[in-house]
Amino acid sequence: MKKNVNLSNKRELTPGEVAKRCGVAVSALHFYEEKGLISSTRNGGNQRRYHRDVLRRVAVIKVAQRIGIPLATIGESLMQIPAGKRMSAKEWRQLTTQWRAELDRRIGTLIRLRDELDGCIGCGCLSMAQCPLRNPDDRLSTQGTGAVLLLGDAD
Repeated sequence: MKKNVNLSNKRELTPGEVAKRCGVAVSALHFYEEKGLISSTRNGGNQRRYHRDVLRRVAVIKVAQRIGIPLATIGESLMQIPAGKRMSAKEWRQLTTQWRAELDRRIGTLIRLRDELDGCIGCGCLSMAQCPLRNPDDRLSTQGTGAVLLLGDAD
């Protein structure tokens, strides 16, 4: 008869258990560990084991990635929370406060791009003097005539 294991009483979790509970692949856990975002210990058989706090850390990583926070920034943020410690609501607020400014900047950029795109939809040229997206202030005119964007990146 198969014995049910109560995970809530277990101190450490296998990579498969963490992956299943977090909705990520085991390879993602290994990648996060390689990047220093999470950590594991090794048992006597040299198999990875994760402390239960890793469940919250992986959830934070997934949320941050979903909103476009780069892994390097996530790593810097998570360094403020000691490994093996369960993240508090206060620590979560600190993380989100740090990320809010970055999100606001990105939202502003996307709004500007959307608004500038409206003026250029349908032109098909992307090298006209009035194109604010790829040729602000007609800077491409210094490179000659024709489809100079095909020769290299204008940015």
